[in-house]
Amino acid sequence: MNSINQIAKQVCPPVIWQGLKGAKRMVVQKINQYRTKEGTQDLDPYWEEKMAQILEVWGEGNVWNEICMFMFQREGKVLDIACGTGKSSEILKNMYPKLDIYGCDISDLLIKKAVDRGFAKEKFVVCDATKMDVYTQDQFDYSFTIGSLEHFSLEGIDKLIAETKRIVKNTSFHMMPTSKSGKDEGWLKTYQSFYNNSPHWWVNHFKKHFNKVLVFDSKWEDDISVGKWFVTIKD
Repeated sequence: MNSINQIAKQVCPPVIWQGLKGAKRMVVQKINQYRTKEGTQDLDPYWEEKMAQILEVWGEGNVWNEICMFMFQREGKVLDIACGTGKSSEILKNMYPKLDIYGCDISDLLIKKAVDRGFAKEKFVVCDATKMDVYTQDQFDYSFTIGSLEHFSLEGIDKLIAETKRIVKNTSFHMMPTSKSGKDEGWLKTYQSFYNNSPHWWVNHFKKHFNKVLVFDSKWEDDISVGKWFVTIKD
């Protein structure tokens, strides 16, 4: 690593080299500002109008396009886990009428907003994604989560993944932020607490339950994270 830095110093003009070092320091400082001791999942924001407003625009131009591409030419029952206001489900419904879309979320406020979009009450329900007892073995052909799994505790992450294996026949798609540094930066706190860890860290969690795990880039990103899709395929 030192030799790489020395080469970079020789190639880059001093002003650019100092600028790169300064940018790196700013990112590290920002991450340290967000760092917090690992605790329980933040649930209160899911009953706030601010969260509902965020969920209405969060995936524009990136993840909503991407889930549509993943679901291209697929048919059958699809479960939107931690569906929020149902925005991504609505996009899929409008694009692929042959999909039979269901949703669940822990917040009755958010589920009401999804039902107000026109989804049937019996298909969009309040439940804990770590214990989806309302669903039966292999009830769904596919499932997906978007920007959700990183907010769960370690125990919750493993339980949710295990539940998808139980209730989904084929493939599940999970999009979440991963650290831009490629390092396991741990439990950070912005508006919500979340894991900002490496793709490798996430793959290890998925592989506790699935032999086949694929990773795809997302166009979503912010100052400290870059989006990745983790696709689990049931044997």
